[in-house]
Order: sequence, then C-alpha cells, then structure tokens
Amino acid sequence: MAALPATARAQTTAQATAWPTRPVTLVVPWAAGGGTDTVARIFAQGLEQTLGQPINVVNRTGGNGVVGHAAIANATPDGYTIGAGTSEFVNFKALGQSDIGPGSFDLISHIASIPAGVTVKADAPWADIKAFVAALREGRKGQFTGSGVSTGGSWHLAAAGMTKSLGMEADRIRWIPSQGGAPALQDLVASGITVFTGSPIEAKALVEAGQVRVLAVMANERMSAFPNVPTLKDSGIDWVYENWFSLVAPRGLPKPIHDKLVELGARAHALPEVRSQMVARSIVPVWDGPEAFGTYATQAAVRSGELLRDLGLARG
Repeated sequence: MAALPATARAQTTAQATAWPTRPVTLVVPWAAGGGTDTVARIFAQGLEQTLGQPINVVNRTGGNGVVGHAAIANATPDGYTIGAGTSEFVNFKALGQSDIGPGSFDLISHIASIPAGVTVKADAPWADIKAFVAALREGRKGQFTGSGVSTGGSWHLAAAGMTKSLGMEADRIRWIPSQGGAPALQDLVASGITVFTGSPIEAKALVEAGQVRVLAVMANERMSAFPNVPTLKDSGIDWVYENWFSLVAPRGLPKPIHDKLVELGARAHALPEVRSQMVARSIVPVWDGPEAFGTYATQAAVRSGELLRDLGLARG
C-alpha cells in the first residue's frame, strides 16, 4: 500500500489528537439489564464525563456473545466504536464459534469482575463446602448436576475447574445448559439441579428469602455481600474463577486515540460515583491497563482452552 501524502498524514494525526469530537458508541454483546449491560452503563456514565462526549450504549446480542464481539472487532478503528468485552471472547476459537480472540482487539483494561460461587438449595444436606466436596467425591460421576449458563460458558468452566482442582474429572458435575442465572436458580429451588456455580450476587434475593445457601465463593477474598461465606481457598481448594468485563476497541487504534482512551478510561473508572455504584451491586471494580490485561486475556484463553478440551467441547 502506498504511503499517505504528508498532508493526509498530518490531517489524520490531527483528527486522532482531537478525538473525540462527536458521540462514541459502546457496544455491549449481551442483553439489556444483564450483568455486562449493568457494568457497561455504570462505566459509560463516568466515561461521558472524562471524554466530554455522549456515550451511546448499544446492545448487540446473539451467538452466545459472538455477534456483539464481532461488531466491535470489525468496526473502524477510529475510537468512535468501543466495546464491553467479556470473558467469553477468549473461548470462541476453542469452541469453534468464531476466529475472534484476544488478538482481535485493542485491549484497554479490565473494568470489573464478579466471582463464581457454590450455591445449593437451602435444605440441601451439606452444612458447608467441605461436606459438599465430600459428597461430590463419594457420589458417581454425573450424579451432581449444575447449571447457570450455556454449555462451555463461564459458569460451566467455573465448575469444571473446581472439580479438576479437587483431583476429579472436569465433567464430574453434569452440566445442564440454561439461558442464564435466573432460570438456573429456579431449577435449583425446584430441585431440578444440585448446584449453581454462577455469581452469588444473582442468588442474593433467594438467599435472603431462605431458599438457597451459598457455601463458598471462587474468589481470592470474601465478598462484601457475603462476609461470612468462605472462599474455596479458605477451605484449602486452590481454585479462583471470576467472570470479567473489559474495555476493548477494534484492533489498530491510532496511538493518540489509544493513549487518550487509556488515560480517560482510567479517570472515569476512578470516579467515586462509578466505583460506588459497582460496589453497591457487589461488582468488583478493576482497572489494570493494557499490558496487564493483555497478559491476563492471553493466559485466560489458555486456561479456558484446557478446560474445554477436558470437557470434550474444544473444536478450534
């Protein structure tokens, strides 16, 4: 490709330096009202302040997240289309769903994370996580059933990684696919499944109603919403799993735009009203920047790929 004339290069540089001069679109690959949408809209409120332009949040759903992530990856890399990337995009290649992966994006930073948990029906016979694990060991493979997301999704991987960490098969818990946490929790209450390995936050109302119990959280630290619930690590189980949300853009952002988005994104994330809204919903605010997030996403793809192969689900 021929080099741009000097005047064109200067104009492009000037446009990048002036960014943004008009509203920015933030693509959310999941439905309105869900966890990703909630995180994205809270963050967008802060980003509007630091960018000085409106942020239009657009939900592009379908294909278990593929449609929305593809819309971000394939957008013009001019800073006017950015997105809320979620943990699913590191699994698309392994599942054979898409060629989209960490290398498809300009990875800006984590925004937030929500830990997985071990939630059972209130009248289940296990008093704590140790009793649950003992029963899981004593039972036959597939006797315990879990749900919370589609097959191969984040909470399925949370369950698979936990059982592997216990020295059992990745598919020790037989997975029943669902359309999300709400229907899975209703199945749990109705004794249709044994365990919900999604976010304990989704179960909070049912916990308060005395219908389910959270035995453990898969985090490095206890959750503020459940201060008396131990982490798996507290119980000697070396497994952490968190569903995460990030700020991404199409690969190839001009450096002035990339650098400004990192700077202004960090400022937006640090705003008290942004962090307080997340914390109030027991969402963990996280901002680590491009280098750390890039390393994390690459490692997450490797870890997820291994679990998907153990589950017999890897195709790519």
